[in-house]
Amino acid sequence: MTIRLLPDTLVNRIAAGEVIERPAAAVKELVENALDAGATRIDVVVRDGGKTLISITDDGCGMTADELSLAVERHATSKLPGDDLLDIRSLGFRGEALPSIGAVSHLTITSRPRGADSAWSLTVDAGAKGTPQPAALAHGTRIEVRDLFAAVPARLKFLKAPRTEYDHIADCIERLAMAHPGVAFTLSDGGGRSGLRLSAAQGELLDARLTRLGALMGRDFQDNAVPVEAMREAVTLFGWIGLPTLHRPTARHQHLFVNGRPVRDKLMVGAVRAAYADFLPRDRHPLLALFLEIDPQEVDVNVHPAKAEVRFRDQGLVRGLIVGALKRALADAGHRASTTVGLATLGALRPQGDGDPPGASADGGFAPSPLPYGRSGGGGAWTGGWGGSPPWGTGPTVTPGLAERATAFQAPYPTNGGAGLPPLQGRLSGFAPAARPPEYAPNSAQTPAPDAPPPDSHPLGAARAQLHNTYIVSQTREGIIIVDQHAAHERLVYERMKSALLDGGVKRQALLIPDLVELDEPSADRLLTRAAELAELGLVIEGFGPGCVLVREVPALLGQSDVKGLIADLAEELAELGDTLSLKERLEAVCGTMACHGSVRAGRALNIEEMNALLRQMEATPHSGQCNHGRPTYVELKLADIERLFGRR
Repeated sequence: MTIRLLPDTLVNRIAAGEVIERPAAAVKELVENALDAGATRIDVVVRDGGKTLISITDDGCGMTADELSLAVERHATSKLPGDDLLDIRSLGFRGEALPSIGAVSHLTITSRPRGADSAWSLTVDAGAKGTPQPAALAHGTRIEVRDLFAAVPARLKFLKAPRTEYDHIADCIERLAMAHPGVAFTLSDGGGRSGLRLSAAQGELLDARLTRLGALMGRDFQDNAVPVEAMREAVTLFGWIGLPTLHRPTARHQHLFVNGRPVRDKLMVGAVRAAYADFLPRDRHPLLALFLEIDPQEVDVNVHPAKAEVRFRDQGLVRGLIVGALKRALADAGHRASTTVGLATLGALRPQGDGDPPGASADGGFAPSPLPYGRSGGGGAWTGGWGGSPPWGTGPTVTPGLAERATAFQAPYPTNGGAGLPPLQGRLSGFAPAARPPEYAPNSAQTPAPDAPPPDSHPLGAARAQLHNTYIVSQTREGIIIVDQHAAHERLVYERMKSALLDGGVKRQALLIPDLVELDEPSADRLLTRAAELAELGLVIEGFGPGCVLVREVPALLGQSDVKGLIADLAEELAELGDTLSLKERLEAVCGTMACHGSVRAGRALNIEEMNALLRQMEATPHSGQCNHGRPTYVELKLADIERLFGRR
């Protein structure tokens, strides 16, 4: 068989198969070209999901007639002035988009540079290039792609329904719009319906980015986003991340950018998961938008046909920067929980009309499904409500982080190193008795000490009651707070175990009579293999025949816990984790299981001192707004919203 060169038209169609796999890919390449041309406004029109028409108009620098002829040739570009693939400072650089699109469609390019007397137009029909002709257009460029894949009809069979392809196009434009808030974007379907209309954001760049993110990701994200700013060795990271209690079942709302380029990088995704590992279960994902700025010579963007993946020269540096910055931002948020939790609770409490079916709203619509928080241990999970804003008014304002509120609150009062707070013992057998402070005594006629703060001025208020031996109700000056006692104490125990690990190990408590736990042999072997790691957590075990584990010491924090249940759960946890995590990550995952067993359980009656002790400990503990499984530990209801609920406002 004779070797021969393929004709240019066929070569371009092969290249198009790699670069332009669907209409959204063509839109992405053309919009990136417009951004590289300095456009401040980009208008996109598509029909039939981009199959019959894609029209993109921008007000960029434009092209002359000679540049038009070169632009549709393969590997012709203006974006590599030094011919250095290791110094790419633009979104496009290969010079393949226009010739690839022209090879599989009817392409028309009309352009006019700033200051030019007239515009020029060029057509490419299934790879056959015409000659530039005079045309009418204001400065900028308009590209029309008609009958995409007409030259390769087999590709049309693999496209989805027009609505699906349109959604892919919208997602592509939204991602590019997040990275370029100073550019106005519009997207319409050609039938008069506008699917996306974004004006150029004004003001400071960071504020402009958050405004653009709020317009695309929703008001809930904008109201519950935590800023992230970090820098390490000339690598800069900034953006916004959602609070752990604001999460979704998929990672669709995680947007990552490198030098203004939207990417789906496994390293960055893994770093985000590691940062949220303490707060979310494995099947839930946070909302975030992160922007990484790095020297172009330290990152390779030429590793994927669609430029959707990148390779970092120093992967450890990037991963460490992301994990550290996100954990620090979440710690600075203190106990703060997303306002959607309170909104959802108000939605669940809202009375229905006599003729309203369950879940119906006053305007005849139906509320979205409840947020699927999971259960853990013996804790009662909050499961009701709506995830979005209620139709009858705006929700509560953002609650400041607990660290700031607690610091501001304690500043005027002598705390004596925290000795004035009721002690909280992390034991299942009960909280240690505490002298009843006069401000917490129910129905007390005593006068609080002159230097004591009012009981309801604490960030989490003063405990007033316990409902169903599971939920603590406290009163604040601004409303009420409902706390899930098991979820809250689980977080406290977990953070104390992690602190003990950093300080050299968890204190142990020897069992007077060792517990013998029977398991299947593989589970017992997994536990015994990790015996040294478990000993760091204060759990000392040893083998006692096939399928048997003898427990000699347990963490002192757990008190009188269910040792057999703990061992069984740890065996399952280790089976799931396997060897995919590092030692530190395995220890933290196991800490979560142990903390669940060592927490005060739902169904346990608490007195006022114990409830207030729990609230004070929450105020002093980072991340206490959610338990280790991603459930909120408390719900805050503003008095104004409660009054509105009853028609008093």
